[in-house]
Amino acid sequence: MKQSLLIGVALAVVVLLAGSAIVGEVLSRPVHREIGPAPVDLQAQSISFQTGTGSRIAGWMMPGEPGAGAILLLHGIRSDRRQMLGRARFLHGLGYSVLLIDLPAHGESEGDRITFGAHEAAGVEAAIAYLATKVPSDPIGVIGVSLGAAAFVLSKPARAPAAVVLESMYPTIEEATSDRLRHYLGSVGPMFAPALLAQLPLRAGVPVEQLRPVVAIAKITSPVLIVSGSKDHDTPLPETMRIFDAANKPKELWIVDGADHVDLHRFARGPYEARIGAFMARYLRVPLSHAVGEGQG
Repeated sequence: MKQSLLIGVALAVVVLLAGSAIVGEVLSRPVHREIGPAPVDLQAQSISFQTGTGSRIAGWMMPGEPGAGAILLLHGIRSDRRQMLGRARFLHGLGYSVLLIDLPAHGESEGDRITFGAHEAAGVEAAIAYLATKVPSDPIGVIGVSLGAAAFVLSKPARAPAAVVLESMYPTIEEATSDRLRHYLGSVGPMFAPALLAQLPLRAGVPVEQLRPVVAIAKITSPVLIVSGSKDHDTPLPETMRIFDAANKPKELWIVDGADHVDLHRFARGPYEARIGAFMARYLRVPLSHAVGEGQG
């Protein structure tokens, strides 16, 4: 009986480790896909530039009204720049120049692994530098969704944006992993988290300690608007509140009533465009000397 129990436990451990290895491979695998030209109505140019390590970043650039401001859009995990098309159309309609990119290891951008914000941060830094050369007199705004938000917070751009919107961002990779496992597997889900997290340094060369946006956000001096859904299971409301508490002033919080971990622009288009439009106008439609500060890091 005792031997059978030991064999059963051993088999369970093997299954747990094997399953975690498969899931870890799938979650970190790059999602390259052909995007092609931008939709005709965007009147956008296909562009590319390199990160500091030489990786190619692909995207679309939509020139706006001179001096009106420029906004960088950063999509969520396993997606690409097309996720941000609705936001791009709305912001370009207000006169802003808009840059949509594929984060590293996504879409047409180069990258060997998804690293949950660590290596994606290099793409953010390069994108802000690109905007600074293309519209040097314009203040820059950033809107990041989930992975895009974390990638911005973990980045160290040479020029701090004039305004930042962070949507549905996780506080730490440990909590993000446990939350998602609990969401899909129930109360037993978090027991798989250590086996998944142990793979980060092995697969991506990224220590767990590097993926803590709730800590990194303290370095950001830009005005920030933190947005999340009231029913977000992947980043529950108490975690969003901790992120907000850790952010520097000036800061704002918007909890979208009834929304889960979804596209918040699509979920609440009217309120979203009113709230984000007003926030960007407050900080981008002011003299540049007042809107742009020094780098975050």
